Amino acid sequence: MRTIRIHADLPLQPGVELALPAQAGEHVARVLRLTPGDPVTLFNGDGCDYPAAILAVGKREVIVRIESQQVLHNESPLPLTLAQGVARGEKMDLIVQKATELGVVRIVPLLTERSEVKLDAARSEKRLAHWRAVAASACEQSGRARLPLIIPALPLPVWLDDLAADGALRLALLPEATRSSRELRFAASGGVLVVGPEGGLGERDTAALRAAGFDGLRLGPRILRTETAGLAALAALQALHGDG
Repeated sequence: MRTIRIHADLPLQPGVELALPAQAGEHVARVLRLTPGDPVTLFNGDGCDYPAAILAVGKREVIVRIESQQVLHNESPLPLTLAQGVARGEKMDLIVQKATELGVVRIVPLLTERSEVKLDAARSEKRLAHWRAVAASACEQSGRARLPLIIPALPLPVWLDDLAADGALRLALLPEATRSSRELRFAASGGVLVVGPEGGLGERDTAALRAAGFDGLRLGPRILRTETAGLAALAALQALHGDG
């Protein structure tokens, strides 16, 4: 029997009875059609799973009782940040979903020289909430109990100005790069990977990244789409230096 995991942005502890958030409760009742007595596992991003049992399913709420707490140890030993040029439509959802499954600790949506997506304040806030929901769903599916931090979309120069000097290896996917993922050496602070949008990184973007200490990273002889490139790089880095 598969484990049904539900993200609940609430304080959780064994012995507590609580109502699931409205959207989660609706999913449990109407989509999964669970009934009293059925098991579910809750998590809130603190690194633990909380096995629980459904006590009641009503029209407006689902009540559960938390039975225990389990600390998970499935986070990658390699902390990776994906700084992704914002892609159009469902491409960005796919990137957020799969990057979460691949274990990134942070996702930074970037507005770059060739970005085709334009975000005003209202739309940026709406997209941020949507991307965070996509990441939470990916954690439910993949078994992660820690959600990646997703920050509001930023212009590349603004993000670079605020980037912490924490020793993380700074990398950018560039077609002309010669450095491969096999020769990299990471410190405990991990790495930051920049990926351009559909049109790639422009000359001003590349110059700004070089000035900020970013090295070019090459995946192979073929040019990959933006929704493929970052995910392929993350998978390679995890296999060579993290989960593998």
